[in-house]
Amino acid sequence: HMADDINRAVGDLVSVITEPQISTSPNYYQPLMTTFLIRRLTNRGVISQCRGMTLSFANAAASCNSTNATPIRKTALYDYHVGNSGRMVSFCGWTLPVQYSASVIQSHLYTRQAASIFDVSHMLQVLVKGSDRVRFFERLIVSDLENLPENSACLTLYTNEQGGILDDLIVTKTSEGYLYVVSNAGRAQQDLAHLKTQLAKAKRDGLNVDIEVLEDQSLLALQGPRSAEILQPHLPSSLDLSKVYFMQSRLTNFDNDSSIPCRINRSGYTGEDGFEISVSNSNILRVLNSLLSSGVAQMAGLGARDSLRLEAGLCLYGNDIDEQTTPIEADLAWTIGKRRRQLADFPGAKIILEQLKTGPPRKRVGIKSLGACPRSGAEIRSGRGENEHVIGKVTSGCPSPSLKMVNIGMAYIETPLAKIGNKVVANIRNRPIDAEIVKMPFVPASYYKAPVSKKK
Repeated sequence: HMADDINRAVGDLVSVITEPQISTSPNYYQPLMTTFLIRRLTNRGVISQCRGMTLSFANAAASCNSTNATPIRKTALYDYHVGNSGRMVSFCGWTLPVQYSASVIQSHLYTRQAASIFDVSHMLQVLVKGSDRVRFFERLIVSDLENLPENSACLTLYTNEQGGILDDLIVTKTSEGYLYVVSNAGRAQQDLAHLKTQLAKAKRDGLNVDIEVLEDQSLLALQGPRSAEILQPHLPSSLDLSKVYFMQSRLTNFDNDSSIPCRINRSGYTGEDGFEISVSNSNILRVLNSLLSSGVAQMAGLGARDSLRLEAGLCLYGNDIDEQTTPIEADLAWTIGKRRRQLADFPGAKIILEQLKTGPPRKRVGIKSLGACPRSGAEIRSGRGENEHVIGKVTSGCPSPSLKMVNIGMAYIETPLAKIGNKVVANIRNRPIDAEIVKMPFVPASYYKAPVSKKK
């Protein structure tokens, strides 16, 4: 089914090139459509290149589908998706929309220009409760929760004793006496097993802590520059979103209805301003319809979510990070709190801190290619000569809709050769393609951050 959806996406690419976009922005693609290009799109090599639009997503889907043997699950919005032109695919044990009637490219650009809503209810939502919740959770992650302000969130990492990344997650330190944790659906089984094992150890040590899995809770991601404009009318007047900044959280009622409690985090996975809204399964359709009633927000699927996160330089677990990758190699050293570095008390601290001091053997970098799209798994070589050698591997790649379809990707490169501006060669379908190491993110982030006070 995934292959069928990817092949249909090629048709969508043709249509978006030849038809006006749903936004009012100039149509970048229409001048590119010629008889020659149409012929080329039917050529296997070009179809493979177009497949790069969702290749990292397809790889992730295949990976987590193979590791999650449980029956396919449906979100509370499944019937809505099917009834509104959602193209459903299997992803990490769930059936979810990869796109709607709009193409992946159209949804991607509309998110950057206005706002889109993504059903991300497949994500694992967990509460960590008890007076020792911070002490317990810091045993599992690299971040400094003790000094994290209440009603604030941070991106952090579960690590193992070898310094590898078990998963990336968002943890919110709430003022209601619990931690709110959101982690990847593709790692749900592993994360829960890890949590339960560590919880049993903590209880044997006398810690007052427990976990609650939010099985009946849905999650919407409202993303784009007009997100606050769309959400604000549905919140109490006392909750002014202009004073809620990136990675901050609030527990409130939707539409001033006490029967619709929801948690709102100003965060997301697109590089845009936006919110993740956690609400009960029984209320999710009402919340979705209210947000769509603005006439601004549109539904988007997993395909656009993947290309948006890649432009933003954000990692996809299973592609760009895994149990054999350390935070330092992944360029995620910033997630490790200063206090935690000093205490060196997180899993894998010895290996991770040594790499922080001396440097890792390889490093995650951004690349742009001048020919075919960088494909996950493609080798990166130091040059074209006979004496040139393999120096790394591509982990994610796609043509960038925001950059007029310039080919972008992420790769791990030997550290001495991972300098920005360095010219390399990607082996794509057994063809050498010139590429360059570039700074990430590929598209500047538009997070709504608190004003920086000027020092006098």
